[in-house]
Amino acid sequence: MSDNCIFCKIANGEIPTDFVYETQNVVVFKDINPQAPIHLLVVPKKHIETLNDLNDEKLSAELINAIQQAAKKLDIKEYRTVINTGKSAGQEVFHLHIHIMAGRSFTWPAG
Repeated sequence: MSDNCIFCKIANGEIPTDFVYETQNVVVFKDINPQAPIHLLVVPKKHIETLNDLNDEKLSAELINAIQQAAKKLDIKEYRTVINTGKSAGQEVFHLHIHIMAGRSFTWPAG
């Protein structure tokens, strides 16, 4: 755990949060600054700064399973997942997290 990491504090219960889904190693909760009608964060309980620092295949699989289970629990059939890796890529909290967004169209321009 990193002493100043807000996601560590949330994952370890220091900041009260309603979890949508939880396992021994992963939590899923609502983003406090949603960019879509449904915006969840999938966070490992262990402090891992970026996707580049994730080297545990079991935890990788557990993160993907948490996405699927949270979507199933909320009856979300179509959703977008995003992992920002590094400051210039938009990562604001340096604790690995996966965004799950749904409830609106995410279309991209052709090109």
